[in-house]
Amino acid sequence: MHRLGLSPNSRTLLGRLTVAFLLVGLAACASAQEHSVATDLPAGSHATEDDGQRAMSSAPEADYWVYVGAESADKIHRVRFGPDGVEVEQTTNIGRLPTEVEGPHGLAISPDRRYLYMTTGHGVPDGHFWKFEIGPDSLVAEPILLDRFPATLDVTPDGLYAFVVNFNLYGAMVPSTMSVVYTPDVVEVDQIELCTMPHGVRTHRSGSFVYTVCMMDDQLVEVDTRSFQVSRRFSVDLDGPGPLTDPVTMEDHHHAGHDHEVPDPDEQRDRDAIVEAHAHQVTCSPTWGLPSPDGSRVFVACNAGDEILEVDHDSWELIRRFETGRGPYNLEITSDGRLLIATLKQGDAVEFFDLETGESLARTPTSTRVVHGVTVSPDDRYAFVSVEGIGAEPGKVDVFDLSTFQRVASAEVGQQASGIDFYRMEAR
Repeated sequence: MHRLGLSPNSRTLLGRLTVAFLLVGLAACASAQEHSVATDLPAGSHATEDDGQRAMSSAPEADYWVYVGAESADKIHRVRFGPDGVEVEQTTNIGRLPTEVEGPHGLAISPDRRYLYMTTGHGVPDGHFWKFEIGPDSLVAEPILLDRFPATLDVTPDGLYAFVVNFNLYGAMVPSTMSVVYTPDVVEVDQIELCTMPHGVRTHRSGSFVYTVCMMDDQLVEVDTRSFQVSRRFSVDLDGPGPLTDPVTMEDHHHAGHDHEVPDPDEQRDRDAIVEAHAHQVTCSPTWGLPSPDGSRVFVACNAGDEILEVDHDSWELIRRFETGRGPYNLEITSDGRLLIATLKQGDAVEFFDLETGESLARTPTSTRVVHGVTVSPDDRYAFVSVEGIGAEPGKVDVFDLSTFQRVASAEVGQQASGIDFYRMEAR
């Protein structure tokens, strides 16, 4: 993969850091590999050998719908799961450039369930923010240009603002931004400078804060949605996690604003030296920051460290650490606060934790490799997981029963299934 603005030494460095997004996030560009894939299962059957002692899953009593993006196919899919099984109910082609893979990456559904918001990470290589009307899945307005590689997004509880992190995959190793989009008019109203390679955005239940993480600065960042400013930072360096009062980032070296000009050679050498200086500090390489349903905790997935950190929201102190399988990537919590669910991107599995005890209850393989996102149904009955696949393989949406932790269904979607969000459920 060619990354603009990075020297060969810097690219080698990134490989050594085992940053999952860079190693496997663009899986469709990798060569196809032979591997063992778990058998797709109908509802009511055991998922894996490890599940043999668990009770059988019962058939669903409602229909559930999710949306998922296929990053290497330029498609979004609406997937239905219910008593009749699982199916891709609708597919929508997206993109502005017919000769370019533009890559739908982040998805978020508005609180009133009327609109689907999406980011495309590739293009020029800048990406765009899109707004669709759910149902016909038709474009409401022309997509707007954000910063380089807009990735994850989330929407405030009132539905008025979307917060999008610009991952800057193809740019120099300098702090990137969070875009603030006013959703009724699809207008970018601000860009907040954050940190190096921000990823994952989730909103606090109050709507007053959003949280993201810095993969190359080992930080959890809190942004105030009222002032559009960074309000707090927390170091997730596994050798010494804690609050940051004077955070160490590369901000002093970022003097080009938001322009996309290629730096001169001297400037590039300076930036490469900064990357080398920061290399030893990245122990967590966080990919997700998730506030709990009651707003009292924030959980951070350490993709490189195989841990999840739990931070108290009020005291801003570390209170617990969870060991995980290989490469925790995205996180979700059931609405009752009982279960924490982690996708294991390099582990090809999903892990389920009891939040009261911290115990790992199960680690269930997915139907194919390179696990991405997760969303949970409002009744806390099922988890829906997007799995990218390798090379020319299709992506998958796997369904897990949260009473047994079995994988009970799997639907094929476009290549490199990525962003996923729950749409609605309807009782039979």
